[in-house]
Amino acid sequence: MGAERERIETFGSMHQGLRAAGSWYYWGPYVSERQWGTVREDYSASGDAWSYLPHDRARSQAYRWGEDGLAGFCDVEQRLCLALALWNGRDPILKERAFGLTGAEGNHGEDVKEYWWYLDALPSHAWNRWRYHYPQSAFPYADLLAENGRRGKEDPEYELLDTGAFDDDRYWVVEVHYTKADPTDLLMTIEVTNAGPEEDVLHVLPTLWFRNTWSWGADDAAPTLMASGPASVAVPHPFLGDLELTAAPAPDGTAPTLLFCDNESNLDRLYGQPGPRYPKDGINDHVVSGASTVNPERVGTKCAAWYRVSVAPGETVELRLRLRPAAEPGDPQTDFDEVVARRRAEADEFYAELTPDAASDDEAMVMRQAFAGMLWSKQLYYYDVARWLDGDPGQPAPPESRRHGRNSRWRTFNAFDILSMPDKWEYPWFAAWDLAFHCVALAHVDPGFAKYQLTLLCREWFQHPNGALPAYEWDFGDVNPPVQAWAALEVFAIDGGRDVDFLSQVFDKLLLNFTWWVNQEDTDGSNLFEGGFLGLDNIGPVDRSHLPPGAVLEQSDATGWMGTYALAMGVIATVLRRTGQRPADDLVQKFLEHFAAIRDAIESQGMWDETDGLFYDRLALADGTVVPVKVRSMVGIIPMLAAGVADEEMLDRAQAVGKYFADFLDREGLRDRDELAKLGLLRGAPGSRQMLLGVVGTERLERIFEKLFDPAEFLSPYGLRALSAYHREHPYVLEAGDLHAMIDYEPAESTTSMFGGNSNWRGPVWFPLNYLVASAMQRYHRFFGSDYTVEYPTGSGTRQTLDAVARDLWGRMLSIFLVGPDGRRPCNGWVDRLQSDPRWKDNIHFSEYFHGDVGAGLGASHQTGWTGVVADIVRRLHGEVPTIGDLLRALRDEAAGR
Repeated sequence: MGAERERIETFGSMHQGLRAAGSWYYWGPYVSERQWGTVREDYSASGDAWSYLPHDRARSQAYRWGEDGLAGFCDVEQRLCLALALWNGRDPILKERAFGLTGAEGNHGEDVKEYWWYLDALPSHAWNRWRYHYPQSAFPYADLLAENGRRGKEDPEYELLDTGAFDDDRYWVVEVHYTKADPTDLLMTIEVTNAGPEEDVLHVLPTLWFRNTWSWGADDAAPTLMASGPASVAVPHPFLGDLELTAAPAPDGTAPTLLFCDNESNLDRLYGQPGPRYPKDGINDHVVSGASTVNPERVGTKCAAWYRVSVAPGETVELRLRLRPAAEPGDPQTDFDEVVARRRAEADEFYAELTPDAASDDEAMVMRQAFAGMLWSKQLYYYDVARWLDGDPGQPAPPESRRHGRNSRWRTFNAFDILSMPDKWEYPWFAAWDLAFHCVALAHVDPGFAKYQLTLLCREWFQHPNGALPAYEWDFGDVNPPVQAWAALEVFAIDGGRDVDFLSQVFDKLLLNFTWWVNQEDTDGSNLFEGGFLGLDNIGPVDRSHLPPGAVLEQSDATGWMGTYALAMGVIATVLRRTGQRPADDLVQKFLEHFAAIRDAIESQGMWDETDGLFYDRLALADGTVVPVKVRSMVGIIPMLAAGVADEEMLDRAQAVGKYFADFLDREGLRDRDELAKLGLLRGAPGSRQMLLGVVGTERLERIFEKLFDPAEFLSPYGLRALSAYHREHPYVLEAGDLHAMIDYEPAESTTSMFGGNSNWRGPVWFPLNYLVASAMQRYHRFFGSDYTVEYPTGSGTRQTLDAVARDLWGRMLSIFLVGPDGRRPCNGWVDRLQSDPRWKDNIHFSEYFHGDVGAGLGASHQTGWTGVVADIVRRLHGEVPTIGDLLRALRDEAAGR
């Protein structure tokens, strides 16, 4: 893959090399689209982060833990940031950050009300491309707030396009391209296109600023930006070295005006108290209203190059800036075109190598934008929980309620790292199980970074001393599905099965986490596990994390996840043993024992419903009553994800030990191998035969498939619904003691506020579980082979192999983004402009989830996190991805000397 592959391979260990100034990763898109509204920036007594720091305060209040901005780039420690600000001459404020509604303001929860896309990126960030559409009329802040506040849960969301802000094409198309000449030489190109029918003026203010580290006792003094020429800024810094930003003249020859203020809170506006003369919003106030709030000495900690460009209809204006070491010789503009052209060509070469030969042009474009979104969503994540709880020196002490509130049991958590985020506006923080899916996609373009992410989550400053992994910022103590072992194996396989040291390092820490699960999430030792909402938000009729006093919810999904966890850990142990990395026979045995116990528990303790052919949760009340929760959802499907293959060598070792797994084999009638081979339960040549290990027995598996692949239940044209469409006509009512709750099928936005209005597992298609189900189908197929078929879809009369089923499921998921026979992309829903306008239709939003019937994108709009696995799907569908099973067979054959 040419120059780009050389750049990312020199990276090696991200932990060791990231902060070296010679690293290509030193500058990157590590700035969120939204820092306000995070737990980190919340210093309220109530813990209401959204209300404490709303959008209206963001331009005036200095952030404590990070920065935000449009198309932002920064150094790896976010000391210095470069981003875009705009003003159309009519708005009441500069457009410095994306606008959206808080959970209380949106009729379906928090929701961004802007249109931007991550169109391209290289892993080294030597080339990044970002696009934004900005109305020429006054941005309708008040209208968006009022109308969404008026609408109820049954109404659709009121979007920016609905306001008429883009009528008559009166908007600006703004693209930002970042290019690196070398690791410390950053070029910024801003292209402004007037899409409207008349000439208009746009104020463009590329902005450079230091993150405020001096107000919190982290640094002794503030660094300084100062004008070094009419359109150049000197950037001396003790850590970054001496840099210089130069802003080239506009195409008409006009140089920008340099404006300076300080990245410090406007205490007068916020609190009515004396504060800095040139505060954080000084540039805003000067440009919008002519206030004398910028430093005439042209010095400060925040500055902007103010361009005023007049653009004719349909024309494009290009602006150029360059940030590089001050001692760099030569005119910054001399090789600008050559550097940009070279990096763009390298990006084309990089993605041409990744694109399967058989992929269509549309598939290639979707894949490339999905990878771009993944790479743009890297962010600096800075959160020292102990300091956040205790407060900073010289600052007001946090309220006493904080010491016993959110994350107060996680004082050891201390992050200052680059992390892959689910969404730079909606979720500018990591989430444990989201991150696992991010890594599977990222492994195709930057396996070093993917492995670093999985390792980082298990490091001492992330993982709790008791073994728990932090779930997500709003409550580290919540429990996410334990998918890290599965993800580590996938990343290992995608990377070619070479980095056994990585598997070994992750395995050791996951041993602690597995033990934590066994000790903490199995209340009565029955091997039926709990865990609460487990990332599935409102999939049930009740909040699974907050039950009636004394009640325990034994969860089929938690139990299925633990079966999957046990098998994945057993596979890692097998890899470590076969590669000679370490003796691991006892570890393989350990996880076989756990698997057998979980299989016995889920098969025998009342979770299976023979009539419905599904597993159900069991709610055990304080008085001893046990009530099955008969909701037809993915909760009842997850147990079948726990499937793997044991070879004869493994079976011999287990039987020789003669413990629980051997007893399990006896109970299952699996001792006579020749008889098993006749029944098709042991396959292959004698001596190297294999047996299927599944938490769900084969007879029950077929019953699950019948429901799962039924278009009237789970199977939609775009994948598997999280909740069966059966509940559209048959809402489920739970009666348990004093508890009365109901759930029905909701294919689009949620009509309940449980876990936030935009968190909806009650019918839409979600990528993570769809991806895992398709992967499980391939594992089953590798055992059963082509002589085993199922009716697919249910009721069609057509029988297909499980491999064909997996490929069809992946194809349905991919089709959400592709132009269909009707010329429309399902993900763009019913919005005609998104479907047909040339300036919009090929810019892809990767949504959080998708309408269960029509495939329209819903929820967070830039969730290139786990939805980004669509890039993996493109490559997997065309045979470009090795499987874990293939690698295990190769290791077995190598160990046997064949």
